[in-house]
Amino acid sequence: MTEEEQSHVKDLSVSLGQANLYSLALALPLLAVLFGIYLVLSPGEGLASAHLTVVSGVVFLAFLLLGIVVHEVIHGVAWALFGGLPLKRIRFGLAASTLTPYAHALDPLPAGAYRLGALLPAVVLGILPFAVGAAVGSLMLTMYGMAFVFAAGGDLLVLWLIRKVGRNVRVQDHPTRAGCIVLEDGGR
Repeated sequence: MTEEEQSHVKDLSVSLGQANLYSLALALPLLAVLFGIYLVLSPGEGLASAHLTVVSGVVFLAFLLLGIVVHEVIHGVAWALFGGLPLKRIRFGLAASTLTPYAHALDPLPAGAYRLGALLPAVVLGILPFAVGAAVGSLMLTMYGMAFVFAAGGDLLVLWLIRKVGRNVRVQDHPTRAGCIVLEDGGR
């Protein structure tokens, strides 16, 4: 990148290690609030009726592992769909050093589309299952939703980092860190 191009960019990212620490600070209070909501909606019944078995534990774990993959697919598909990128311009993988799965948009996209792609996994896999679980008194579904709210802590951090970026400003997903690079000139 030339010096002139660098003057038109702003790095709004943190290391994956920092993201893990900051996401704890964001997600843990949110989880406490969600669990409080669950207890108010299902006082005593939800916890008392939870019959955990080895089979239910294995099934729950399998759904968590599948959810981790789906979380990244939701990011990628949303970025492609709302950012106008071909799906072949989204990379999926696993960062070996941190065992962190990822979806990475190779091309810049509008910040609004980037935000939507960052937020959707938290809503689809976290908030919606939590709401249904709390409404029907299902501790397992509630815990599943809470697990994915927690898993979205890094995404919530990224949303915080780019909170002041206009929705039409183009951003480039950072290839190795949590966050993005803002292309202030709107360029490519």
